[in-house]
Amino acid sequence: MRLLSSIIQTFEADFLATYQNALLPSQRKALAALKQCRTTQSPVMMAQCDGCEKQIFIPHSCGHRNCPHCQHHESQQWLERQLKKQVPAEYFLLTFTLPEELRPLAWQHQRTLYDLMIRCSWETLKTFARNDPQLQGQAGAVSVLHTHSRRLDYHPHVHVVMPAAAIDADERLWRTKTCKANKSYLFNHKALAKVFRAKLLAGIREQGLELPACYPKTWVVDAKSVGSGNKALVYLGRYLYKGVIQEKDIMACRDGLVTFRYQDGKTKQMRTRTLPGPKFLWLILQHVLPKGFRRTRNFGFLHANSKRLLALLQQLLKLNPVNILTGLAKRPQINCPCCGGAMRIVQTRIPVPLAIGPLASSG
Repeated sequence: MRLLSSIIQTFEADFLATYQNALLPSQRKALAALKQCRTTQSPVMMAQCDGCEKQIFIPHSCGHRNCPHCQHHESQQWLERQLKKQVPAEYFLLTFTLPEELRPLAWQHQRTLYDLMIRCSWETLKTFARNDPQLQGQAGAVSVLHTHSRRLDYHPHVHVVMPAAAIDADERLWRTKTCKANKSYLFNHKALAKVFRAKLLAGIREQGLELPACYPKTWVVDAKSVGSGNKALVYLGRYLYKGVIQEKDIMACRDGLVTFRYQDGKTKQMRTRTLPGPKFLWLILQHVLPKGFRRTRNFGFLHANSKRLLALLQQLLKLNPVNILTGLAKRPQINCPCCGGAMRIVQTRIPVPLAIGPLASSG
C-alpha cells in the first residue's frame, strides 16, 4: 500500500472530526481518491503479454490531479506542449505573490481570487511589453498558480514563464530584448509590483468583495532569468498534476506524527517538519483547487489560438522544437513477469471481486 494512502486510512477519522466543516466538495473527493489509489480497494485493469499471452491484474491509479503517484504522463504531455512553443529568446521566471493580509480573503473566495491573480499578472506583463522601448508588441507567457510554500503552508502565488520577446502584428516584426551591461533584465520588479497591486485591488473591488482594513502598500514580484526556460517549465510541471508533495519526501509516520522533508528556499538546505497526522492531511488537502479550475494558462502568442502564427515564426527563425523533446522520458511500458515482453492493457475498471489471479504492482 502507498504510504500516503496508509496515512489517510490511519488518520481519516481524527481528521474529519477536526476539519469536517472546513472541507470543500473538491477536497472531500480528493481525500476519497487518494485513500484508495492503487490499494486492494481500487478496481483493477488486465494486462496481457503479446508474446506468451500471460495475463496479470494491476491496481488502478486514482487519476486525481492532486495524487503524487498519478498524472505523470499528463505532466509530461503538458511539458511537451510548452517546449514545442519555445522561441529563440531569453526566458524569465516571474513570481507574483499575494500578501499575507489578503490570504484569508483568497481562501474564502478561492475561484475568484485565483482567477484574478492569474489574469492581473498577465495584464501587468502585457502592458509592460507593449510600453517597453525594445519590445513594443504582443508578449507571450505561461502562467501557473501555486497555493503552497515549500513547507506546504497556504501561500498563493503565480509563476509566469515569459520569453523576453514580442510580436508587432502591425509592423510584422519579431523583437527580442537585449541585456543591459551584460546583465539579464526584463522589467523593473518594483514597477511590476505596483501595477499588479493596483490591478488586483481594482479587480477585487469590482467583484464586490470587502478588502481587509490593513494591507501593505509594497507588494513583492520577483523576476529572474532562466535561460532557455526548460528548467523553469520542468519545475512548474512537477507540481502541476502530481500534488504538492512527493511520496519520497514523506520520511516517517509513527506515534501519531508525520514527518516530511522540504528544501529551504533561502539556504537550499533540506529541512524536516513534523506534524500530527490530521494536520498533515490538512496541509495536503488545503491546496486542492475548486472543481474545474485550471491551474495553468497560456497567453499572448503562446495561447492555443496562436498555433499557426507560432509555427510560422519558428519556421522563419529556423527553430526546430522536436530537438528539444528528445531528452524527455517516455511512458514506461509494462513488462511480462514470465518472458519480459511488452504487455498491453486489454480491460479496465474491473471490480476486485471479479479479478482472477494475483495483483501485480504497476510501479
